[in-house]
Parts: sequence; C-alpha cells; structure tokens
Amino acid sequence: MLNEGKTGRYQAFIALKGGTSVDARGMKILAAIIDEYIRTGEPVGSKSLAESKDMKVSSATIRNTMAALEQEGYLDHPHTSAGRVPTFKGFRYYIENLMSPEPVAEENISRIDELLMESDLTDDSIIESASTALAEITKCAAISTNHASKFSVITKVDVIPTGRRMYVLLLITSNGAIKNKVCRMEIDLSDEQMKSFTEFLNDNLRGVNLESMSEEYVEKLVSAMSSYMLSMSPLLHAVYELSEEMMKDSVEVRGEANLLACEEIPMKDVMKFLEQKSQFSSMLEGALSGITVKFGEEEDTFAISNSTVVSASYYKDGKPAGKLGIIGPMRIDYRKVIPYIEYLSAKVTQMLSESERLIENKEDDNDK
Repeated sequence: MLNEGKTGRYQAFIALKGGTSVDARGMKILAAIIDEYIRTGEPVGSKSLAESKDMKVSSATIRNTMAALEQEGYLDHPHTSAGRVPTFKGFRYYIENLMSPEPVAEENISRIDELLMESDLTDDSIIESASTALAEITKCAAISTNHASKFSVITKVDVIPTGRRMYVLLLITSNGAIKNKVCRMEIDLSDEQMKSFTEFLNDNLRGVNLESMSEEYVEKLVSAMSSYMLSMSPLLHAVYELSEEMMKDSVEVRGEANLLACEEIPMKDVMKFLEQKSQFSSMLEGALSGITVKFGEEEDTFAISNSTVVSASYYKDGKPAGKLGIIGPMRIDYRKVIPYIEYLSAKVTQMLSESERLIENKEDDNDK
C-alpha cells in the first residue's frame, strides 16, 4: 500500500532537507490538518486541533508547528483566515507517507463486480463499465484512456453496397471493436468483384496486428492485387485509415454531472476541459505506472482550478493498455478513492486478459 515503509522515506526526507524544523509530531499535525480540511473544506486553526482527543499538545505548540509546516511549504495561510490549508506539497507528502488507505467496502466490491459483468465483455465495454462504476461510487468524474486496440488483430473485413457507387467498409478486430467508413468509388462494383475483393482482404489482413498496418504494408498489398481489382485500391487505403483511427488514444469521461455539480471547481474550467479533453491524453499517458496524483494548477495541459486527478494504469497481457482514474476537488478523501482506483484497475487488467474465457462462460450461462 501507499503508506508501507513510510518511516524509511520520512528519515530520507529529513536527511535531504538537512535539519528541517518539522519533526514526527509535525507530521502528525500535518495529517490531522489535512484530514480535517478534507472533511470540512475550511481552513484549519490551532484551536480546533487542540480540542481533538487525539491531540495531546497545547494550542501554542500546534501554532508553532503549523508555522514551521508553512515555512517548509506544506501549508498555506489564506489572508482572510487564521487557519491553514494544505498545499500541493502537503497533499503529496500526506498521500505518500501519512495517510492510511481504507479497505474497499464489501458491498461496493459487489456493486463494482456486478457492473463489470453486465458489460458485453469487449475491451471497450469493460473499460466503460469500470468508469461508470468508479463515477457512481466516488461521486467524482471518472476518466479513462484506452489503447488496448493497439494489441488487437484484424478478424474480418467486409464491403457493403449502400447506393450508387457508395460502399461501407467494415473492419472488426479481436478486441470486439467495430469501425466503418463510407467510400465513394468511381465505378459500380459487381457482386463478383466485391466477393473477390473481400476474399483478398480477408486472406491478407485477417490476423494482422493493427500496429502493422503501415502505408508501406498497404502499398505491398496494392502491388499484389490483380489488374481486375486495382480499381478497388481506395477501399484498401480506407482499411489503413480505419486502423489508424482505432489506434488513436482518446479520453472518455463518465459522471460529468459530478464534476459540474462540484461547487469548489470553477464551472468555466470544467467546460473548457470537457471541450478539449482529447488534449488530456498525453498528460495521463506520460505518467508513471502505479497510482499517480496530479493537481490541476500544476499542469499547463490541465488547468482546472482546485482539482486533482488520481489515476492508475491497467494492462492487457502484461502490456500497458490505458489509464483509469477520477477528477475531483483537491480535498477528495484519498484514503477511500485510491483503493477504489487500485481495485478497479486490477479488475480491468484481469478481465482484459481473460476476456475470451469470460465471454465463453457468459455464453454457456445464457444457454442454460
């Protein structure tokens, strides 16, 4: 868990700072301040802390310690209040060293598992269900990125006539994703031409990884086409365009209403984010594995004031497949939220790697 080995990290921090005035008691007071701030959203004063039954020191001692914490950059002192509020640095130290994560409640585990098993067990559906569950339980907006399709292979290509010289190209991959593209041809294709071309596509593309669908590979296929099918080469190029679209990382947001209803976050910042959420992908994917916490005003690419992003990676067959997390106010209860994100990212990893077996089991259950 996040607080394992915190004593060692704390000692390393003291050595690095070289004689800081913040001692173990100061860290206890910092934790108490942040817990209180998360609970109330109000600046925390020495008097309210001194009245706590867990605090065995005087108000004067607490005031001196709070001043030291402020000097070290862990707390800030709003001009309109005698109390203090945590800074980004204070929250980070609290999350990594001081807080004790709460176990995920059994009833919520049951609810999460129920929502996940209601999906049709394709990669996209599993991630969508996980995001929905995360938004429902945390009351925050859930975010996800998904590039699991990069590991999938083409399973079927089809050409369907829709009108005069108009055709729909259909591309299906092993992760259950389906993409289509409308193509206009210079000629009307006969049934025999469409059959021959579809057979050519499936013979040469079935089982090909999407990442292998380069322009060079397409040109090789065009060169291998008979003169009889050469007029259909635009459809082959359309397959390449569809595979490129499938591999693009996108950011999906669930529970936007939770974000819009949060009075602590400026509405204009939320609206700007929702309009430009695709730009958020690079920030998420640039993060390290494990739990990552980022604060809005620290990031040029994510300027939602007074907010936090908590995310974790999920995997498919041992490879990073995307990110899952939440956007919420900076004072969210990290003790509860982080274990939910850890549980869901682990569950999504398991389901993505076992999706084919889960689908078979679900079909067997439906047949009974």
